[in-house]
Amino acid sequence: MLRDVAFLRLWSGNTASGLATWALPFVLGLAVLERSLSPSALGLVLAARTVGFLAAVPVGGVLADRRSRREMVRWAGASAAVATPLIALGLGRSVPLMAVAAALAGAGQGACRPAFQALTAEVVEAARRQRANAAMTLAVRVTTLVAPAMAALLAVVLDARGLLLGIALLWVVAALAPPPGGPAQAAAGRSRPGFPAEFAEGVAEARRHTWFLAGLAALTAVIATGYSATAVALPLVSRDRYGSEAVLAGAATAYIAGALIGALLIARWRPRAQGWNALAGLALYALAPLSLLLPVHPWVVIAAYVVTGIGIELFNVPWFTATQREIEPGKLARVSSLDFLLSYGLAPLGLALIAPAMDAFGPEPVLGACAAVCLLAPAAAALVPGTRRFSGTRPE
Repeated sequence: MLRDVAFLRLWSGNTASGLATWALPFVLGLAVLERSLSPSALGLVLAARTVGFLAAVPVGGVLADRRSRREMVRWAGASAAVATPLIALGLGRSVPLMAVAAALAGAGQGACRPAFQALTAEVVEAARRQRANAAMTLAVRVTTLVAPAMAALLAVVLDARGLLLGIALLWVVAALAPPPGGPAQAAAGRSRPGFPAEFAEGVAEARRHTWFLAGLAALTAVIATGYSATAVALPLVSRDRYGSEAVLAGAATAYIAGALIGALLIARWRPRAQGWNALAGLALYALAPLSLLLPVHPWVVIAAYVVTGIGIELFNVPWFTATQREIEPGKLARVSSLDFLLSYGLAPLGLALIAPAMDAFGPEPVLGACAAVCLLAPAAAALVPGTRRFSGTRPE
């Protein structure tokens, strides 16, 4: 895939945006260590970024279907590139300035997500999209695995402000690298009914595909429960049961390593019941809370996170590929924005509720309930017509 110049440009832009998105909270964490930012201010700035992301995702989806997807990526990347130096300017001086700039950076991040999804469908022909999506997710996982060490090395010679300027350069690459889109944008200049009606058209298109609604519901449930529970419980279990942070670091690394294996596997594997296989991979996330619930050897926890990482990519790549194949091209960005808005938008809500639930009921019942949701939600989705192959529409 990387021998295709157009895809290489798209891959480079998407990778740069993913690296920039990941790097911001890490660099701001370094600023806390430098004492140029307080922990409470860090929480406020990251919350502002999340608000900007969630607000911009549906707007970005509508605009990416209304105009050129490449143009949408450029504007979104440029917004984040301008906002990030403002975060550096406010560091140690003005938390309100940092919060506003972080919201703008989050808006750029959110607006480019559905545009990149739709642009992939324009740049890559249908027969090669599964490999393309696997290559995209491989890049994200590799940068997540390697970037902490790179950032730590750069922190030896650069302070947080210098690293923030480096993030701004990544957003410049994300804005300028992607190639022009295909003919799907030829009708972009026609009269439009307005933003709410256009977004409603995207929701109506999503509702035509019962497999999409079922898969999205399962994904949202798994992220809001399983992902949130392990994010809260894993550090506590690592400290209290195993007496160090080694299990936390090992499990986090194992998850990324598993995701790399999963992406490599699904790049060429074409199961006949692709949707059911993807949902089975999603259900493997139940192993993460189960491994934290049971008094097992640390290597069992790490092995569970490897399998969990494999499973999430066995779901992600076919899911993105099916969405690009089945959704009407002129509404793809809006449907993708609905995907990101629900699946990842509700994750902060899950994180906010899990900790109080553990305090009220104890970690064991909460982890057990989350494991059950991770198993039952994909199983229920598999019963919906069309999910076997992630294809088909609701009869009119």
